[in-house]
Amino acid sequence: MKNFVAIDFETANGRRSSVCSVGIVVVKGGEIVDSFYSLIKPTPNYYAIFCQEVHGLSAADTDSAPLFPEVWRRAMAQVSRTFPCFADSGVPFVAHNKAFDESCLRAVFQSYQMDYPEYTFLCTCIASRRHFGRTIPNHQLHTVSAACGYILQNHHHALADAEACAWIAREIL
Repeated sequence: MKNFVAIDFETANGRRSSVCSVGIVVVKGGEIVDSFYSLIKPTPNYYAIFCQEVHGLSAADTDSAPLFPEVWRRAMAQVSRTFPCFADSGVPFVAHNKAFDESCLRAVFQSYQMDYPEYTFLCTCIASRRHFGRTIPNHQLHTVSAACGYILQNHHHALADAEACAWIAREIL
């Protein structure tokens, strides 16, 4: 896997549309060439204690953050500098738990009544299960990234998690 965009979302509550941060890492020719991070004012705009305990974000962090449509416009403009017409380019998104991140993206697009391009998503967690099987204790992001030679620091920060995902994808996809 030489060309892809790793992505990670954090959510404010149990609703998938409540994305409160996004991290994106652009990989071209097997090299990380760009990255993007932003806080997002979530919708619905409230924080569940469980989510706060996971990523440490709160309303105080995102009350003045831009809404998702503005963040997504800026993120895709940045990605498109490397991959013009990204949505139609065939370059996939890669996430460590694609079921979660893809469902967040679909939900927030629906919440804002935005047309969803049929993005291609690949999953490094699924790839890890095939690649490593039972040779590692679990297939959590920090465990898999360590098995691939990358020590994840600041776990559950969207950009740090996207960087770990990019490292995994370069190694095993």
